Amino acid sequence: MTKKLGFGCMRLPLLDKDDQTSFDTELLNKLVDTFIEKGFSYFDTALTYHGFKGEEAIRKALVERHPRASFTLATKLPPRMLNAEEDQERIFNEQLEKCGVTFFDYYLIHNIGYSAYSQACQYKTFDFVQRKKREGRIKNAGMSFHDTPELLDEILSAHPELDFVQLQINYIDWENPAIQSRRCYEVARKHNIPIIVMEPCKGGNLAEVPQEAESLMKTTRPDASVPSWAMRFATSQEGVTMVLSGMNTLERVLDNTSYMSNFKPLDEEEY
Repeated sequence: MTKKLGFGCMRLPLLDKDDQTSFDTELLNKLVDTFIEKGFSYFDTALTYHGFKGEEAIRKALVERHPRASFTLATKLPPRMLNAEEDQERIFNEQLEKCGVTFFDYYLIHNIGYSAYSQACQYKTFDFVQRKKREGRIKNAGMSFHDTPELLDEILSAHPELDFVQLQINYIDWENPAIQSRRCYEVARKHNIPIIVMEPCKGGNLAEVPQEAESLMKTTRPDASVPSWAMRFATSQEGVTMVLSGMNTLERVLDNTSYMSNFKPLDEEEY
């Protein structure tokens, strides 16, 4: 069974929290090594992460230190950065170089909403990504999405060629009118497209919950961490193939990998 935990690289460990490029290299190497040793392989970065230095950090910690076949790498192209159609070829080639790879396992059109979708259409980004897939430079092409279920339905109807969609899914945003996790999830299921989950802990907010909620969790599963409830909620949804977690401490890597190694969906009582 494929292990559904992915290493989110938006919040890598830093030596100075005010300097997004001051990577704690020793710790990052340890986190990457431990994650792989535990049998996991999916890493998710992006062009813009850590002041445009995130891809290089992953090259040094992951690509230069582990065999290519031992990991799965995802990165992203933001339509908002484009000024011309030709920009895409240059940016893509720079990403291959910065990551130190000859292909990406997963490649996403980044942060799609109404304005970004309009730009992606203007610059034929969906066509560009498919061309790179035909060239063997991309194995799986998709998008990360932050907008209404109506727009998601429109895009997935227009682009059935997408291999996956990345959605913000967590239990606190499930019925949140601004995020509409559940309705976006249902649209993706209607189109039968695989789902990768981002923000399962809502940027770490669900790692700490009100005392009353924590007491319920601890009474039900005394050995389970608070964040594990959020991770398991996201992973339990049908059609979800991967759940990303930003892991910048060894404790988080060890906790996540402990219950995601032999994953058990939430039961009725836990829901």
